[in-house]
Amino acid sequence: MTYVSQKSVPNPTPEEADYSVLLDPGLIRAARIIYTTYYEVHPELIQRPLGVAIDRFTHRGKLIFSGKPVLLPQECFVPFSQIKSDLYS
Repeated sequence: MTYVSQKSVPNPTPEEADYSVLLDPGLIRAARIIYTTYYEVHPELIQRPLGVAIDRFTHRGKLIFSGKPVLLPQECFVPFSQIKSDLYS
C-alpha cells in the first residue's frame, strides 16, 4: 500500500490553498466574464480579488476580496491566478 503525503499549511489563505483541481474551462470563462464586468463597471477600484466563487451549474458568481470563501455544495472557487492567466496573454 502506498501513501502520498501532502504538504499541510495551517489555515492557508485562498492564494496558498491547493487549487490543483482541474476546473471546467467554462467555469474559468464565466469567472473571467464576472471579473471583467466588475472591472468595467468599477474602474476606480484597484483592489484585486482573491478569486470568484461560482455555481457549477448556473455559472453565477461573486468576487471574493478577503478571507477564506465559504462555498455551497454546488459552488467552486476559481482563484484570480487562473482568471488572469488568459486575461493578459
